Amino acid sequence: MSLNHDLVVVGAGAAGMMAAITAARNGKSVLLLEKLSKIGAKLKATGGGRCNLTNTLDNETFMSHFGKDGRFMTPALEELDHKDLMQFFKKIGVESHAPDGYRVFPVTHSSSTIIDALQKEMHALGVEVLCSQKVESLEHDGVKVTGICTQTDTFQADNIIIATGGLGYPVLGAEGDGYPLAESAGHKVTELYPAMMPLKTKEKWGANCRADTIAKVELRVDMKKYKKLHAKGDLIFTREGIRGPVVLDFSREITPLLSKFDEVPLLANFTKGMNEEQIRSHFKNVLTKDPQQNTLDLLQTLLPESLSLELCKLAGIAPALSLSKQEGKSRDKLFKLLAWTPLTVNGHDGFKMAMITRGGISLKEIDPNTMQSKKIKGLYFCGEVMNLDGPCGGYNLQWSFASGYLAGMLGNK
Repeated sequence: MSLNHDLVVVGAGAAGMMAAITAARNGKSVLLLEKLSKIGAKLKATGGGRCNLTNTLDNETFMSHFGKDGRFMTPALEELDHKDLMQFFKKIGVESHAPDGYRVFPVTHSSSTIIDALQKEMHALGVEVLCSQKVESLEHDGVKVTGICTQTDTFQADNIIIATGGLGYPVLGAEGDGYPLAESAGHKVTELYPAMMPLKTKEKWGANCRADTIAKVELRVDMKKYKKLHAKGDLIFTREGIRGPVVLDFSREITPLLSKFDEVPLLANFTKGMNEEQIRSHFKNVLTKDPQQNTLDLLQTLLPESLSLELCKLAGIAPALSLSKQEGKSRDKLFKLLAWTPLTVNGHDGFKMAMITRGGISLKEIDPNTMQSKKIKGLYFCGEVMNLDGPCGGYNLQWSFASGYLAGMLGNK
């Protein structure tokens, strides 16, 4: 079967659906292909099913969280920033809000609300959606695209948008289908690493601290060449290592290092940024008010009991004794540990536990003003398939929607 469309979009995630809607609103006949049996599988799982759509940061700050390539997003965000995105969803029947003033969710806190609204809008616009269609190859003549082939059909089109996502969430169908398609058109794909995922540590004492979430932890890489790498946020210990928002964010820096080194040493501050001097001063103030406190009681003014006990063990401290009765050497070691606790990352579970992919189609070969390929006319990219990824907190979804919107304009701004 060979059918003509103005546009074929490959991948029915956030970026692909936004691209299809935008093009259809501009009068294009649009076909959306999805290899799974349902659209929006990864979107459904986003934010634990609550769907953190975006955040309220201004564009400059937002882009800075993506690192050195963040400014690539400028034209896309000028077309669709977080306010525009909230307005877009409002117009298709979805109210959103930012209960913490930062992260934006649909008021239902359900990703199904988002998927249903997008599906309804595509139907109203006449977007043809075909599921269970795995794309096998991109058709082009070396100058422009001519169509796309699935396992069963060939679809002719003058415009193709690749919105296949990365390798994260493989249980939801992510296989990196877009990378070989891009390469077949002469595009370079950078090295790919799993990101936004838990990490394993050599130290096993953290398994005793699993009941508690440690707030406002700072993590730093303790390697001379990489000392600038750091992140802040809540941390949770696991049986094998660490997870939580700060780890999910920092893992995108750590997994590339683990491909070079067997281990990546970290320093963790669990005392909300306090240094040794501040910790000593804090304990002095506590003891002035209550001189009877033992060392464990003191530590619990800063940390949960489970973590306090483990740090006592590491320092050789007797928890039931007062701080003044501890050996000087052990006491000094405790203060050093409280300021910076060493942890050694030595592994992860690969893409099966990764929410996103670090790496992708090289940005140098994509026009940021249109999302069109610089190599093949009529070929566009949007979302995670490109070499751009951000931290937790609505960054990656906002980028998916904004890039999908810009790609869906097909260069007609």
